[in-house]
Amino acid sequence: MFYDHQQIEKKWQKYWEENQTYKTSNNTDKPKFYVLDMFPYPSGAGLHVGHPLGYIASDIYARYKRHQGFNVLHPVGYDSFGLPAEQYAIQTGQHPAITTEQNINRYEEQLRKIGFSFDWSREVRTSDASYYKWTQWIFIQLYHSWYNKNTDKAESIDSLIQHFEEKGTEGLNANQNDELNFTAEEWKMASDLDKEDILLNYRLAYRAETTVNWCPALGTVLANDEIKDGKSERGGFPVFQKKMMQWSMRISAYSERLLQGLNTLDWPQPLKDSQEYWIGKSQGAQVQFQVDGHDEIVEVFTTRPDTIFGATFMVLAPENPLVEAITTDAQKVEIDTYIEETSKKTERDRMSDVKNVSGAFTGSYAINPFSNEKMPIYISDYVLMGYGTGAVMAVPAHDERDHRFAKKFNLEIKKVVETEEDIQEKSFDSKDSVCVNSDFLNGLNYNDAKSKIISEIETKGIGHGTTNYRQRDAIFSRQRYWGEPVPIYYKDGMPYTLPASALPLELPEVEKYLPTEDGDPPLGNAKEFAWDETNQKVVATDLVDDKTIFPLELSTMPGWAGSSWYFLRYMDPQNDGEFCAKNLSDYWGQVDLYIGGSEHATGHLLYSRFWNMFLKDRGYINHDEPFQKLINQGMILGMSAYVYRIEGTNQYVSKNLAGNYQTQQIHVDVSLLKGTSDELDTEAFRAWRPDYADAEFILEDGKYITDREVEKMSKSKYNVVNPDDICEEYGADGLRLYEMFLGPLEQSKPWNTQGLSGVYGFLKKFWNLYFNGDVFEVSEEEPTKEEYKVLHTLIKKVVYDIENFSFNTSVSSFMIAVNELQKIKCNKRNILEPLAVIISPYAPHICEELWSLLGHNTSIEFEKFPVLNEDYLIEDEIQYPVSVNGKMKFKISLSAQLSAKEVEDLVISSDKMQQILEGKTPKKIIVVPHRIVNIVI
Repeated sequence: MFYDHQQIEKKWQKYWEENQTYKTSNNTDKPKFYVLDMFPYPSGAGLHVGHPLGYIASDIYARYKRHQGFNVLHPVGYDSFGLPAEQYAIQTGQHPAITTEQNINRYEEQLRKIGFSFDWSREVRTSDASYYKWTQWIFIQLYHSWYNKNTDKAESIDSLIQHFEEKGTEGLNANQNDELNFTAEEWKMASDLDKEDILLNYRLAYRAETTVNWCPALGTVLANDEIKDGKSERGGFPVFQKKMMQWSMRISAYSERLLQGLNTLDWPQPLKDSQEYWIGKSQGAQVQFQVDGHDEIVEVFTTRPDTIFGATFMVLAPENPLVEAITTDAQKVEIDTYIEETSKKTERDRMSDVKNVSGAFTGSYAINPFSNEKMPIYISDYVLMGYGTGAVMAVPAHDERDHRFAKKFNLEIKKVVETEEDIQEKSFDSKDSVCVNSDFLNGLNYNDAKSKIISEIETKGIGHGTTNYRQRDAIFSRQRYWGEPVPIYYKDGMPYTLPASALPLELPEVEKYLPTEDGDPPLGNAKEFAWDETNQKVVATDLVDDKTIFPLELSTMPGWAGSSWYFLRYMDPQNDGEFCAKNLSDYWGQVDLYIGGSEHATGHLLYSRFWNMFLKDRGYINHDEPFQKLINQGMILGMSAYVYRIEGTNQYVSKNLAGNYQTQQIHVDVSLLKGTSDELDTEAFRAWRPDYADAEFILEDGKYITDREVEKMSKSKYNVVNPDDICEEYGADGLRLYEMFLGPLEQSKPWNTQGLSGVYGFLKKFWNLYFNGDVFEVSEEEPTKEEYKVLHTLIKKVVYDIENFSFNTSVSSFMIAVNELQKIKCNKRNILEPLAVIISPYAPHICEELWSLLGHNTSIEFEKFPVLNEDYLIEDEIQYPVSVNGKMKFKISLSAQLSAKEVEDLVISSDKMQQILEGKTPKKIIVVPHRIVNIVI
């Protein structure tokens, strides 16, 4: 019977939509299972075949869990704020909302074609005001919270105010920007403005001067993960370090909890390692050094206070405020030049560049508090203001980077840890030796010396033992238009939050999407964007009088804001009264399975964990972590095509002749190849672009053969394959099966359209099991043991594969089972009905159609997954190969129930064995039960 995939797939996609088959109920006695894909950003290019890989895997798992009787939440939405739509708006004037809507419609059309079992009724978009109302609300909660180290959680700012009113800062143990000291009386006497200023020092969302990655071409601040090689990931524009007043999120308060929480998660180890490194916990001491001839003090954090006697110079971060104060007139030009050069590097570049040594001398000296020796103070880009104190005591004998610096600038290298190595040539970084040249530390091992020196530091009153984290607070401002407005207005220069009743603070209309002439962010162009405090509403900007009408914040939130809590909104997407009803977040809890790319390790995945922990602290949700199990899917790579152009001409030479010429390799669109071959359609190539219209070709055997290479699938490489074309030719079920068949989910693998024909052939075979010619024909006869064995072998394999995410081997098992059933001409209902259920998570359309033809008038989706019966897998007979003197001579079928001795007796007495023995007695007989018989004669 002809397998008409197009008609079948359209029919069932329409059925699922009309019947809302995948709509998930919140009111059920079923156990829950929450399957989620990482939030897609709807780009203008639409999906290519690489994008659905993770979605197909999560969809198979979601369908499987429904078959197991779970209430499955499998939603979809769009992370729809983002730079690409804004850049397009700047170029064309088209509002980003229009571009985004068009892109989403295209995405949705493509996703529906692939047959995903999403609950479309729960769709969310971060750029919808009804969604970002709650992103703004969460920001306000963060603003009105502080981190109490005593209770180890975030609390309402009201409890901090109460502490100040009763005790001032006495006994306060809080995460803060600066350590403040005042009495309850001083707090009460302070003006309202001063009180607000003090509270900003503690709020979890706060405004402070910060060094940021500023991209002038994009007119915005970028996060570290939005920059590559000193340039913006989007557009490749230069990025500079710059100090600006910015909103920040106090994620640093959660560093220890974020670190410990990793132990509870089923995540890939490399991803956990990335977060652990990013958080960067280290234990050591904070020590103060006097600056000779200055009142200033340099404070350093060191993990090796036991080596302080070997500290021979100091290095400050170029952006450290002390630099200006201590630089001598003679060194000012050199220092200023170096600071200017450093501003062109991002922090990530500075951290990763371990080989290049550079720096400049300030002209000043610090005094070593233990040796009393003078230590020259340098600046260098390898010291970061955001880690520790922005200053290091350099111990070149025992730190590789300090050693390179000392060698370059000819500075003293002093051994303080015992070693036979020549520390003038190479640093010795071990903790397994003892202290030398270190006065009262001499002879002590690392742990004892560390404890003793910290005690001495504390006795001298110049520091204390401490734990430090590399992770800095997350910058939360972007100077761009297309993002969530920050619900803040300014009164007397101080920020205040809008009342919750005024949310959402909607994005205003602007005439242009570039910064204003005064350098304000694009929202500065808005005519209706001021806050009327009296009437509690947004009014015209020109009405600002700083008495009752005040300016609103002009920055918008970063790209990660909306994606930091979207998994919660899916639980209750239409609720206008709260971001998610508590009973629903209690029911759905953690995401049970989260699938997405590893590139989000230190961005989205860290911020989501932070917001989740905060919301739990404040009592809005009950679970500690958002995503219990996470899988990083690999990449589907493209098969690029190249032509060879002879340099200086418009002549193109075929691949195997290119070695005879000086050529340039040029990417060509894979759609210009003939069918699935490597041959270029030369006429299509000429028509492709005007500069190729008069192309000439040097052919081999009358054909132009392109060169091929496996690389990342992207528009710029012209190797993108559109899933719509695949669905058209091979069906969505073919695409789904093929993507899984390509290889293990976590690995990258090359796409090859030619491979689809094998999967499509399998689908036709599977379809025809249910037909006799053109007639649907299924027998009610009881299956044989052999038929049951095929079915239950498959059940066992598929259950194991799905639960271990080995989807590729399941597809192979389907093919084996269908081949075996076809061979034995099986058409029994008791085999073919469960077979359809087993294959349906992978190929839902064809299985729905077969299920319907089998006489069912409900969807296959909620049928119970077939249960394994191991009895069918027990062999009745075993085919024993019989080897004589190492050579296989014949096979004999024997009952599987026989003992080794019984097998031995039957083999020896068989006619074939008797002919081989010719009356001799075997020297040795080895029987491996159910496997083989070995005989030596």
